[in-house]
Amino acid sequence: MNPSLKRTLGLWDLVFMNIVAIVGLRWLLTAARTGYSSLILWGLALAVFFIPQGYAIHILSRKYPQEGGIYVWTRELFGSKHGFMAGWCYWINNLIYYPALLMFLAGNALFIFGSRYAHLTDDRLYIALFSLIMLWLVILINVRGLSLGKWIHNFGGIGVWIPIGALIALAFAYLIKEGPAEPFRWRALVPEFSNSSTWSFWATMCFGFAGLELMSLLGEEIKKPLRNIPRAIVISGIAITAVYVLGTFALLVALPKSEIGLLAGIVQSIGTLSEHFDLAWLGILSALFIALSGVGGVSAWIAGVARVPFVIGLDRYLPSALGKLHPKWQTPHVSLLVQGGLTTLFILFSVVGSTVEEAYLVLLDAEIILYFIPYLYMFAAAYRVGKANWRGRWAGILGFTATALAMLFALIPPEGVNALMFEVKVIGGTVVFVGSGMLIYWRRKK
Repeated sequence: MNPSLKRTLGLWDLVFMNIVAIVGLRWLLTAARTGYSSLILWGLALAVFFIPQGYAIHILSRKYPQEGGIYVWTRELFGSKHGFMAGWCYWINNLIYYPALLMFLAGNALFIFGSRYAHLTDDRLYIALFSLIMLWLVILINVRGLSLGKWIHNFGGIGVWIPIGALIALAFAYLIKEGPAEPFRWRALVPEFSNSSTWSFWATMCFGFAGLELMSLLGEEIKKPLRNIPRAIVISGIAITAVYVLGTFALLVALPKSEIGLLAGIVQSIGTLSEHFDLAWLGILSALFIALSGVGGVSAWIAGVARVPFVIGLDRYLPSALGKLHPKWQTPHVSLLVQGGLTTLFILFSVVGSTVEEAYLVLLDAEIILYFIPYLYMFAAAYRVGKANWRGRWAGILGFTATALAMLFALIPPEGVNALMFEVKVIGGTVVFVGSGMLIYWRRKK
C-alpha cells in the first residue's frame, strides 16, 4: 500500500464510474445499424463475456487488491514479463481509445445547438480542435485529484440516463402510436451467423461490455474495496445491460436502421421522436447530457489507466518518473501528462489521410485487439486463482474463449472500407505496438 494515495472512491462512485466508462452510446448505434438480430447478439455477449468478466474481476481483486489491477494480477501469477506486456497493451490501447471516444463526443456536441452545425461532423479541423481541448481539460482536472475528478465521472454516469431514458420513453410512445420505423419480423431476430460481418459486429459488442476492470486499477484509492467492488459490479452490470438492450430496441423504433448515423445517431433519433411529439427542446437537452457523459467517460478512463504506467514506473520497467506523485495533490501527474501528450499525437494521426468515420473504424478495430490481450491474461489468471471451484474455472474458460474469438473477428474489415489498407493499419499497428513494448521491457530488464 502506498501511504500517499488517498481512499476517495465509495460504492456509488464506483457504480457511476463503471457506467460512464463502459456504456458507449456509439455501441448502441453500431448495434441498431445491424437490426433486431443485435438483441440476440447482446444476450450472447452478456452470457459468455460480460458475466465471466465480472466474476473474474471479483475473485482477482479480492486476492490482489493493490493499485494497478490487471497489471498486478498478471505480474503476480505469470511473472514480470507477462505483467509488463499486459500493462503495456492496456495502456497503449487506451491511447488509441481516447481519440475514438473524443471523435464521437465531438460529433454529438454539435447538436447542442440544434442541426445548424451538423455539417461539421465531417470537418477534420473541428474534430481535432474539439478533441484536444476536451482532452487537456480532463487531464488537468485529474492532475488535481480524484476528489474533484470523481464528480465528472458521477455526473457523466447520471448523464448517460437522461438521453437514454428520453429515447426509450419516446420510442415506446411512438411504438404504441405509429409502430416501429424499422419493420419488425420474428425472423429478423435471428443473426446471420454465416455472414462474417455478424461475427465482426459481435466482437465489437464484447468490447462494448468491457471495462469493469478499470476500477481495480485504483485499488488503493477505494473505500472498503472487498465490499464495494463486488457490489458495484452487480449494480452497474444490471444498469449497463438495460441500457444496451432497451436502447438498441428504441433506436430501431425511432429510425430505419439504414438512416442511423454512426457518430450522431442517438441525438438524431431523439430529435426525430421529440419533434413528432412537439418536444423539440428535448433533443437539444439530450445532446447536452450526451456530451456530459462523454466527458465523464474520457475522465474515468484517463484517471484509471494512468495508474498502469504509474505502477510500472514504480517497478522500473518504464521510466521511474512515471511513478512520481504530485507533491501537493498526491496524483500520478507525470503519468497523466505523458498520457495527454501521446494521445495528442494519436488524435492528429487519426484525422490525417482518411474520412473521420473511416479513421474511427480503423481505430476501433485496432484497439479491440490490443485491449483484449490483457483480457486473455486476466481470464487465465482467474482460472488459476479460481480453479478450486467450478465458477472460477468456467469464468476463466468462457471469458478466455470469447476474448480470443472477438480478437479474431475484429480482423474482419467493415463494409465500404479498403480491405487491404484496413488490414495493414490494424495488424501492422498491433505488431508495432506489441513489438515496441517487448523491446522496451528487455532494454529496461538489462
